Amino acid sequence: MNNKADNSFYLLTDIHYVSKNKWVEGKPINNRERGDQIALKSSPEIFEAFTEKILADSEINTLVITGDNVDGGDVLSHEEFREKIRALKAAGKNVYITVATHDYCSTGEDECCFHSACRYTETGTEPIPFMRRNELFDFYREFGPDQALSVHDESGSYTVKIGEDLRLIAIVDNGNGRSHCGLFEDGVEWLKEQIAGAKEAGDYVLLAVHHPVIPPWDVYSHMVDYEMYGGYRELWNLMWDENVRVIFTGHTHVQNIRKLENDAGNWFVDVSTISLANAAGKMRKVTVDTETGMCDIKSVGIEVLPGTDTGGLSAYEYLYTRNFPGIVQRILPLASKDFDEFLKQAEGFLPVDKLAGKKFLVKRIANILMRRKLSSLIRFGRSGKLLSKEQKKYAKAVPLTDIIYEILRHIFTGNAPYTPDTVENIVLSAVCRRLDRLVEKLNVEKVKGMIPPGSSLNEMAQDFLYNTRTGDDDSITVQLIK
Repeated sequence: MNNKADNSFYLLTDIHYVSKNKWVEGKPINNRERGDQIALKSSPEIFEAFTEKILADSEINTLVITGDNVDGGDVLSHEEFREKIRALKAAGKNVYITVATHDYCSTGEDECCFHSACRYTETGTEPIPFMRRNELFDFYREFGPDQALSVHDESGSYTVKIGEDLRLIAIVDNGNGRSHCGLFEDGVEWLKEQIAGAKEAGDYVLLAVHHPVIPPWDVYSHMVDYEMYGGYRELWNLMWDENVRVIFTGHTHVQNIRKLENDAGNWFVDVSTISLANAAGKMRKVTVDTETGMCDIKSVGIEVLPGTDTGGLSAYEYLYTRNFPGIVQRILPLASKDFDEFLKQAEGFLPVDKLAGKKFLVKRIANILMRRKLSSLIRFGRSGKLLSKEQKKYAKAVPLTDIIYEILRHIFTGNAPYTPDTVENIVLSAVCRRLDRLVEKLNVEKVKGMIPPGSSLNEMAQDFLYNTRTGDDDSITVQLIK
């Protein structure tokens, strides 16, 4: 009889662990936290809260971590993080780790995100030792490569057996940090061999990599294709041809599940998991029944953050205040009421030097947004005929800012609520259709350049109004094929 627990694991990504010894309270670390839009200062407590859940689960003994383990490549955070992982291993957990662009600093010959690591003082920064990309493999080799069936030397990617009839191919997208984050030719051949070898052995295959393989929204790859896994279209074809059904990704800090199907009916899903330190940070709980081939993927969050003063907020709400939508929700009212405080709270998040000289304009925009109701968009979008009397009444009562905050919140947490039958969707879709007509009529090239070929502003908007993808960004059940 198949033991499902033996084929189960937790998956975490984008932990962005920052040692408490890397900073002291002050403007520099607070500006960095606002700029990154994640809870950097609380990252150790967040990781601790999740690992406590993992340790409390006596049935699941495997943990997979897919990169950006620390935030800025510093040795101090890496060493602390590794000790915490070693403690999990000592408690009987199998831990498999890959690394990504936030885990190292530049050699000076690449386009890495970081050229040095620093400690944040009260008034500035000071340099501290950092990790090179070529040092990471040996640093973490006890968590995956040492247990591997095969290791790709160039990238550090590896294949491990993580359960009965189940293999995980952990891809380290070994590019230079910006313009290419993927496997080079030799790595692609290695990957093909690993998939073929698993099938010959009668094992199911799961893939994991840091960068997205399917864009979370169509506009993502159109605008920032370099943030995608390098060679993702080639990987699409490989997964379709070999019937590899699931790949786990991170990097975007977005909770998102997308399915991609080709003309022949072959398909796979990209299960993107939100950053642990992001709004509503979550991990995935994965269980594969190798008798039936069913792969069940669920999400697990945390309720409290021991050791962190959250001001009485739940873990979800506290993390939200550190994320992009939470920051917007906090500072937008200040722009109209207390401009100096707005600039203070926006530092590190917005270009305050430029905004300081546009006080009247910023206050004016904030005042307009704060006063408007959803109904103010009905006339522009000409959606009045599409709404009932009760729906129009509802639109008059709903603040436009509430809808903006809700859309922004779900960019990262997934499962936005404004389905096509909601008043919000009807009104906003009509606005987007009107804008599409105006852009075409006026031939606005800058706007046209933002729209993916064959798409429109209205189609792009739907991705952010509700889940147009699989219906649920938190869970899915997938039929695997050997």
